[in-house]
Amino acid sequence: MKVVSVVGARPQLVKLAPIAAAFARTAHEHIIVHTGQHYDADLSDVFFSGLGIPDPDVHLGVGSGSHGIQTGAVLAAIDPVLDREKPDWVLVYGDTNSTLAGAVAAVKQHLPVAHLEAGLRSFNRRMPEEHNRVLTDHAADLLLAPTDEAMRHLAAEGLAARSALVGDVMVDVCLRIRDDVRADGHPAPALPEGIDPTQPYLLATLHRAENTDDPRRLADLVAALNDLPLPVALLAHPRLIARAREHGIKLDQGAVRVGRPLPYAGMVAAVLGAAGVVTDSGGLQKEAYLLHRPCTTLRPETEWVETLEGGWNHLVPDPHQLPEAAWAELATRPAPETPTGTPYGDGRAAERVVQTLEQQA
Repeated sequence: MKVVSVVGARPQLVKLAPIAAAFARTAHEHIIVHTGQHYDADLSDVFFSGLGIPDPDVHLGVGSGSHGIQTGAVLAAIDPVLDREKPDWVLVYGDTNSTLAGAVAAVKQHLPVAHLEAGLRSFNRRMPEEHNRVLTDHAADLLLAPTDEAMRHLAAEGLAARSALVGDVMVDVCLRIRDDVRADGHPAPALPEGIDPTQPYLLATLHRAENTDDPRRLADLVAALNDLPLPVALLAHPRLIARAREHGIKLDQGAVRVGRPLPYAGMVAAVLGAAGVVTDSGGLQKEAYLLHRPCTTLRPETEWVETLEGGWNHLVPDPHQLPEAAWAELATRPAPETPTGTPYGDGRAAERVVQTLEQQA
């Protein structure tokens, strides 16, 4: 069996790590195509080296651009690759422009498409990620769902016959890296200058278009982070840096200290060392949940509704509209006593993905 994995952004590289390892234990041919959607080394290269992922077999180098330009560039560049390889499966990951472009290119060549992390829904049609995941699910031949909730969404859209519950591959890699960090004696995370890792701090990220493109909204969110009573380690995505510079918004002020994105093991160490997490990232919400750290999500909805159970995650779309004391209390709350459970699987999802592709090939 020949499988082409199409990846291009940080979360997809994390998901690729256990999939690549699972394929390496078989005789199947696994070809990695990196679109270059995340072209910053902090968001791409370090994940290949840090997670032990084989170097990409093909690097398309599409870089940045509007959604249309970026999606079109991947479509044009990947077409000859798929035509040459003619794989048994094209495996696309998550909800990025690379995901949609890889699926459309494969469908046009009548190649079977499998979508990893299928069935997630925010029900917010303003999110580019929501368009990508819905369109990919309806184009794909095999829908690899991470949770029971995702399976219910797919069934509601008439896609049950194409769906399989495999679990979440993020659990596979997160728990492995967590155990590695603990075995190494919990090394001090690489935090921004000015934050003492031995003292309580919050870990924050902010990158989604709906939070960064509007100058007033971004300024309000940054001000809310500035006002928190604990130091805030803001790991700044290139989108955030660019938008803040464009809008004339200073990030590094008040409680906030700005640093660069971390390699995955560094991110896990930073979450483990933090008192809590503030983010708009779907992946980091789930990592906080898996690592038993309270999370405050700067969005009105989440695809990972399981993290809301027991108070582990709270949705706060407009923290600047809360009284300052209420916002501070929420963002710095202690971890709940409620157990998290295992709604995302047992850490063996990648094996089930390979087995399911074998059975359906």
